[in-house]
Amino acid sequence: MTSNLKKYTVELIGTFFLVLTIACTGLLGAEGVIAPLAIASALMIMVYAGGHISGGHYNPAVSLAAVIRGALSPCQFIPYAVSQIIGAVLAVIVFNLMASDSIMITAPAEFDIKGLLIAEFLFTFALCYVVLQTATTKNNANNSYYGLAIGFTVLTGAFAVGGVLCAGAFNPAVAIGVSMLGIITVKYSLLTIIANLLGGACAALVFKAVYSE
Repeated sequence: MTSNLKKYTVELIGTFFLVLTIACTGLLGAEGVIAPLAIASALMIMVYAGGHISGGHYNPAVSLAAVIRGALSPCQFIPYAVSQIIGAVLAVIVFNLMASDSIMITAPAEFDIKGLLIAEFLFTFALCYVVLQTATTKNNANNSYYGLAIGFTVLTGAFAVGGVLCAGAFNPAVAIGVSMLGIITVKYSLLTIIANLLGGACAALVFKAVYSE
């Protein structure tokens, strides 16, 4: 298997388990399950599992930030994003195969557009900023906490704004997945994707302004 194919496979697998966890905890979570904690944990363990191979992005916004920062080749962005989206779509398919008879059908969530855009932008910015600072710098090379920092950033965002101001995706692949699950509408999914990509791009620009190699 070529080096690039290994990276794309890792990105697909990590995003798959992230979105599958979102689906299972969000639509099937048993009493006492804290969905944001499970989701953040899924991201954390997949970052630790695949970070040394692909960077452990599992998020097109993070991959975009990595490109702007110079940690990922621009020609790799599309394959990374496609792998991540395929992982999200496969997670939805598998979830529906496993649990279609157990899902309680509910109406898609409604959000204020201004609040959604700001919330998704800010916490995607925070996520990408943390990724760049903890996982792509020489000063923090080979540290043991980057996965925990990344997972807890998502946990913070999910507790702060998820389900109230926005879906708490902070990730275009997740936005596509939750739209397919019927948690949000296509309109909100598209707005979320735009906010996520802008947040990732801005995080990379700020990182380049404040960090010196």
